[in-house]
Amino acid sequence: MCGINGIYGLEQVNQPREMVEAMNKALAHRGPDDENVWMGENVVLGHKRLSIIDLSAAGQQPITSADGRYTLTYNGELYNYQSIKARLTDYHFTTNTDTEVVLAAYQQWGRACLQEFNGMFAFALWDAQERQLLIARDRVGIKPLYYYHNNDSVVFSSELRALLSSGMVPRKLNHEGLVDYLRYQTVHAPKTLVEDVLMLMPGHYVLVSDNEFLVEKYWDITHSVQKGLDHVPPQDIKSNIHRLLMESVERRLVADVPFGAFLSGGIDSSVIVGLMSEVASKKVNTFSVTFDEEAFSEARYANIIAQKFNTDHHEIRLTPNDFLELVPDALAAMDHPSGDGPNTYVVSKVTKAAGITMALSGLGGDELFAGYDIFKRSVKLEEKRWLTSFPVQVRKMGGGLLKTFKPSVASDKIAALLRLDYMYIDYTYPLSRQVLMDHEILKVLKRKTLPENKVFQIAHEAMDVGGRGYGLPLLSKVSFLEINTYLQNVLLRDTDQMSMAHALEVRVPFLDHELMEYVFGVSDQLKYPHIPKQLLLESTGDLIPREVYDRPKMGFTFPWSNWLKQELRDFAEAHLQALSQRSAFNAAEVMRLWERFLKDDPRVTWSRIWYLIVLENWLKQQQIED
Repeated sequence: MCGINGIYGLEQVNQPREMVEAMNKALAHRGPDDENVWMGENVVLGHKRLSIIDLSAAGQQPITSADGRYTLTYNGELYNYQSIKARLTDYHFTTNTDTEVVLAAYQQWGRACLQEFNGMFAFALWDAQERQLLIARDRVGIKPLYYYHNNDSVVFSSELRALLSSGMVPRKLNHEGLVDYLRYQTVHAPKTLVEDVLMLMPGHYVLVSDNEFLVEKYWDITHSVQKGLDHVPPQDIKSNIHRLLMESVERRLVADVPFGAFLSGGIDSSVIVGLMSEVASKKVNTFSVTFDEEAFSEARYANIIAQKFNTDHHEIRLTPNDFLELVPDALAAMDHPSGDGPNTYVVSKVTKAAGITMALSGLGGDELFAGYDIFKRSVKLEEKRWLTSFPVQVRKMGGGLLKTFKPSVASDKIAALLRLDYMYIDYTYPLSRQVLMDHEILKVLKRKTLPENKVFQIAHEAMDVGGRGYGLPLLSKVSFLEINTYLQNVLLRDTDQMSMAHALEVRVPFLDHELMEYVFGVSDQLKYPHIPKQLLLESTGDLIPREVYDRPKMGFTFPWSNWLKQELRDFAEAHLQALSQRSAFNAAEVMRLWERFLKDDPRVTWSRIWYLIVLENWLKQQQIED
């Protein structure tokens, strides 16, 4: 795993090599093992290396083909590189890296090579003969890639702050992105919080030359879903899921460095650890971060799994104050602001400190196997479409009464649901993860109108009649929306930036595209979660002990509310004051939100304050102008 940078179009660029060197420096945490800059005609490519496969100097990047035509800078892991390599019999390999396999595959198949790859990656490949640059990103968006394009040049990087460090990108706030952030604690790709800086969408590539800037999609799960599973016996479906999961885990164990797994004690990480133990050639290292609050701790369940699979288990016990001390470091590690992330920062830090360079995670299990409440809630809302037969004024009145007599964030969202014209998923889903509601945002910002809701755009385009996801089972529609909004734009982005802050590579077996394409085709009848992630558990047989999954729902929440009112109060208030003075914000309303939080208004939870603090901290760090 690494960091990549580059500039195409050097005619109007002064000292392009020095610019890419500055970008490399900004990515030092991503690749402590090696760095290099390669300069060709009208292009400069940079690379910071974290060695995972073939640790020798032969793995240095950027790498150039023997004939000198192609040069590649690559960040990622190609899990099926060995099988692809076996097919490329006409190519003379000089390394054992997956990087060279990417280079050889492109030389053999051109852009069609992307259809052959199973992995997580972002790369840029220069074709000196065609004077053309290809920039590509993996199907699900596990590895990030940002770019800025003006009339003369394209500059790209694994991280937004490295892009800014080039000096080519204006540090201007994207005001539409700001609204998206206030709605969803993130900015949905391709937009970012910086004006004119874009994130390459998952499953897309960019082709750049002197007379072309072409963005193309090469994969969309809605076009690749396994068809005809309604006619397959349920036991065969579960057997196939088990096989696909096993193959996914086995592929992700290829590494030349010490590896392990995050083990929380929940279903997803337990399944991954169980499968790892079945296919790994040596004892699996597992890591749990636990806390003193026994009533909320899942340490007992993590230990059950560790003992069953005889892992080398590392339990890192922290107090809330230990965690609190790491908050400033976690904030400093944020490449793009998010309301989430510190948890991943902490577990990545302690895992890396234990000598582990690569770890598997259960991320994606909830999204794929209907693990969140939103899945059941979406089914119930579809069944309540008859509510829209009542006059809208009656529904508004009911919502208003609920907000008055039972004020809470949930009541606000129910009231918003009752005002909808339709109860279809593309209308109901966007409310599920919204942080500040639109009427609150209009108060906080100096705006009279708001741009269209980005999550609604994503949902409506895919799920409306004729949309590419229209024919999916309902629960697969929810999976699609979870993956294409919250997972890609919060969880995966946070996992990458917080793990790579410690030069730790995280692999996610549940997001194997072959597994996803199969599970998306499974009917709601088989997938509906009568117990948590029922299909996953039934597909893996007795892998997970019953006491691990058949238990009351647990979850430890850090005392953020108390911290913001006590230990972090001065820090919080200073940041909110600074945010309120920015030209886009209504100062009185920002501070009123803070006062409501301090007075325990149930409609202003700590998360609705924290992500504003994170925002100001990031804007200040990156010197973003209003």
